[in-house]
Amino acid sequence: MTDSSGGRLYLVATPIGNLGDVTHRALEILAAVPLIAAEDTRISRRLLGRYGIATRLTSYHTRSTDARTAELLGHLRSGADLALVTDAGTPGVSDPGEQLARAWAAEGGAIVPIPGPSAVLAALVASALAGPRWSFEGFLPRRGRERRERLAAIAGDPRASVVFEAPSRVVATLADLAAACGATRPAAVCRELTKVHEEIRRGTLEELALAADEGGITLRGEFVIVVGATADPATERAVPATAPDLVAAQADMARHLADGMPRGEAARRAATTHGISRRLLYDAPDRRSGGGQ
Repeated sequence: MTDSSGGRLYLVATPIGNLGDVTHRALEILAAVPLIAAEDTRISRRLLGRYGIATRLTSYHTRSTDARTAELLGHLRSGADLALVTDAGTPGVSDPGEQLARAWAAEGGAIVPIPGPSAVLAALVASALAGPRWSFEGFLPRRGRERRERLAAIAGDPRASVVFEAPSRVVATLADLAAACGATRPAAVCRELTKVHEEIRRGTLEELALAADEGGITLRGEFVIVVGATADPATERAVPATAPDLVAAQADMARHLADGMPRGEAARRAATTHGISRRLLYDAPDRRSGGGQ
């Protein structure tokens, strides 16, 4: 139950690139509220200026202090409305806003979503891979066990998966996805959606990983990666430990290790080359030596 005495917190979706994609309702709300909390006030001023909106702005981003959250909560408690916007897309979806929304909801405050442009949905429909069911992974952990576990979860999920990524990590993430999900898993790389230099590349994970590594994909701008659905993930993962491609992958991995390559990188390269899961390569017994790896 919401507290009618407090203000309304509007979570307003803003364009992910093309400013013409903003909704009429979003503009009405941004013009009507007394205050807009923005991830980057400079970026938000471009949108407001385009449509002649003069509402006061204040900053609210991932590095904002608890004091700033408390200040905005105080604004809402006074009965005044507040619109929350990020640089692009919907607040709280891999963007700032979740902390403020959770705190206001805990007080019974009114939260009003103002839907609009979405990089997730734009990438899904442009990929032509989604099907009726899909999952959103956001940004993957950069390294370590948590990253490996998330990659394994994507590999084992029969649904399409949507991943956000920074330009500097696209090559590594595509290679890791190919190793985890299989080189032939269909995928799409969507760059700069709705912007002038929009680029959508479709292919297998191996093809896209090679294209990114060799300069075939421009590594600038905003990226969304869609990993296609698989009809039978259990069959795809259940490669016998004695299969020829696994034996060949183990031999490749052994050569990389002999050359001084770190174990993780050796496994990634061998798994990508032979189109098998890196986890399978780790887990299978080493038939060449009669023991485990």
